[in-house]
Amino acid sequence: MGIRAPTPRRLGPGPELCHAWDMKLQEVARYASNLSPEDDHPYRTGAWAPNHVEYDAWELEVEGEIPDDLNGVYLRNTENPLHDSLGRYHPFDGDGMLHAVCFEAGEVRYRNRFVRTAGFEAERAEGRALWAGLIENPARSERDGWGARGLLKDSSSTDVIVHGGRALSTFYQCGQVYELDPRNLETLGTADWEAGLLPGWGVSAHPKLDEASGELLFFNYSKQAPYMNYGVVDASRNLVHHVPIELPGPRLPHDMAFTDNYAILNDFPMFWDPAALEKGVHAVRFYPDLPSRFAVIPRRGQPDQVRWFEADPTFVLHFINAYEDGDEVVLDGFFEDDPMPGPREGDSGWDAIFRFLDFSRMRPRAHRWRFNLKTGQTCESELDDSLLEFGMINNRFGGRRHRFTYATRTKPGWFLFNSLVRLDVETGALQELKLPDGVYASESPMAPRDGSSAEDDGYVLTLISDTRNDRSECWVLDAADIAAGPLAKIALPARISAGTHACWAPESAL
Repeated sequence: MGIRAPTPRRLGPGPELCHAWDMKLQEVARYASNLSPEDDHPYRTGAWAPNHVEYDAWELEVEGEIPDDLNGVYLRNTENPLHDSLGRYHPFDGDGMLHAVCFEAGEVRYRNRFVRTAGFEAERAEGRALWAGLIENPARSERDGWGARGLLKDSSSTDVIVHGGRALSTFYQCGQVYELDPRNLETLGTADWEAGLLPGWGVSAHPKLDEASGELLFFNYSKQAPYMNYGVVDASRNLVHHVPIELPGPRLPHDMAFTDNYAILNDFPMFWDPAALEKGVHAVRFYPDLPSRFAVIPRRGQPDQVRWFEADPTFVLHFINAYEDGDEVVLDGFFEDDPMPGPREGDSGWDAIFRFLDFSRMRPRAHRWRFNLKTGQTCESELDDSLLEFGMINNRFGGRRHRFTYATRTKPGWFLFNSLVRLDVETGALQELKLPDGVYASESPMAPRDGSSAEDDGYVLTLISDTRNDRSECWVLDAADIAAGPLAKIALPARISAGTHACWAPESAL
């Protein structure tokens, strides 16, 4: 394994970020950060132990063979704290770090970089945390924040997508859109088109790329009326559409979907308690007596063209895809049986605090909604009765009828992916690749084979964190037969932290 080794560099006051050639320098990274070496937090240790060494690595050790018709980049975002927290830490507080695995003609390279957000640089300058996190009293923050609450640091650690030749890193509570070079991960600044948005609103994680048109569809939300906006950025990275989507009050949308002709937004009955919010307290409640509501709007539609559809109460963290079928808009996603589970007898402090990261309690299931544009009626059905989340598709089929989704199962009690699943939404057939104890996957995008046309003709990629052997690998799986195990295992220069969202961008998109 050959790894490039620039001299470690200092970016200003605060801990030094090393570009390392030797995995022994992980010890230097711990020293160079402001995290305590005696840390026992469950989401800053084990599979979630953060990385502070930035690598440029090639000639990586490969078990198996890398397909020569796999060309592009696999990107994953990571909550990766550089400093001890101000009080209680939630994993979604961590600083954004992107990991890039670049494939070209059977060769592979790996890089990782922190996303240099304004908040990241401010804390580096001070050498410590300046913002309280998601589950801490916001009064502890020493600086104003960004996004829907206006209180959190914009860590840009949730999602990543490639649009207009740039990687876009975003935050789930509406931070700024940070652009990076998708190959070398240099932070290029914030998106120019943000200047056309309402000041301070930002953009939510999960903007959607339509590969057919090159358009990027996005939404944002706030505590100020109209509480949500929807927009479109064209293939040349220009904001070409931006309209309000009026809601009854502040909401907490996390995802959206689109078809050839429509965008689908949502109003779920889990949101900040209005009475508590008047007192400045952000207390989330689930209101099972209220319906779920879905807004279907033409892609370049105006507010008076929104069609609202009601459905069974739930909360949907992630959608799979949507498409049009005659007079109906069909939407697939993960319906939660218990969006807000209560504490159980015998829960420890950590169990109670982090039960909202435990899918075995929230019980998400693959689900389908059908919205009839003629009658205004909604029909719902279950696609699979097992616990699944984080579904990915072949993005060439985004907004169009799909058949396969590649999803994950999680370890009970933990936000860790211990199984990969391929679900055939037409037949209900499942393929599953179960991982050994102590081995965890990442969100796993589908990468079409060069020149392919069939939906499942290609590969599924995932980053593996093996806590048993203290190593990480990138696995390449056959998208038609993921249960057969990896075609190739690519050793990374160090074990990387668990994380959330990922994407695949073909060479043509770079």
